[in-house]
Amino acid sequence: MKPDNFIQSRRKFLRNVSYGTIALTTAGAFAQNLISTTAETLAEALTLTPRQTEGPFYPDKLPFDTDNDLLIVNNSATSAAGEVTSLTGRVLTSAGVPISKAVVEIWHVDNNGIYLHTRCPNQDQRDRNFQGYGSTITSQSGEYYFRTIKPVFYDLGVKRTPHIHFIVRKGDKRLLTTQMYIKGHPWNEKDFIFQSIQGKEPREAVLVDFKPIKGSATGELKAQFDIVIGATPEDPSKDITRNRDGLPVERQ
Repeated sequence: MKPDNFIQSRRKFLRNVSYGTIALTTAGAFAQNLISTTAETLAEALTLTPRQTEGPFYPDKLPFDTDNDLLIVNNSATSAAGEVTSLTGRVLTSAGVPISKAVVEIWHVDNNGIYLHTRCPNQDQRDRNFQGYGSTITSQSGEYYFRTIKPVFYDLGVKRTPHIHFIVRKGDKRLLTTQMYIKGHPWNEKDFIFQSIQGKEPREAVLVDFKPIKGSATGELKAQFDIVIGATPEDPSKDITRNRDGLPVERQ
């Protein structure tokens, strides 16, 4: 091979290597950007549900009937007073993966603003037809379902905007304790626990619309509350629910 041909071939080889390197670098950068963009999109779409206080009125004596229908107690013929609501949602990881076989618990006041708790004021006015507490297990797709009433504002020495308490457990771990609120309710802006949530997205994550069910003859409502849980479980000391005296909750 002549020297000039050798030089030209070498230049061609180096040029091809350079193009290949540029192509690989560009492809790598593109892939990295795609991964970053996907991660950012997921993070944007799945804001973690903020943790909230359990409060003092988790039932100190759980009722015998603890199913997911809070409107009927022990097959009673009389339903609880209030706006009947189908409450549904999914329990998901921050990556959008459904959490199946998780226990979801809810509790909230009846239509008179009274909790199922022996130390809650005005127990003589409590709606005995309202279960006050319910639990269910999520499906393979992470879905849960409750039948309850739309929560109401109450004044038990402390005024609270309408809300529903939630606990999510998986196995022997408590994954999340939180509260769900009615979107657009005027008392949200005055509620010190709701206002303790920092950031617009976390606040919006616990605000839920209560909408009429189309075709319902009784004016039933529907509400959907998706719960997004991070990787870190709550403090293990909270795995056993205790009453205000520090004793484990009993069943009556």
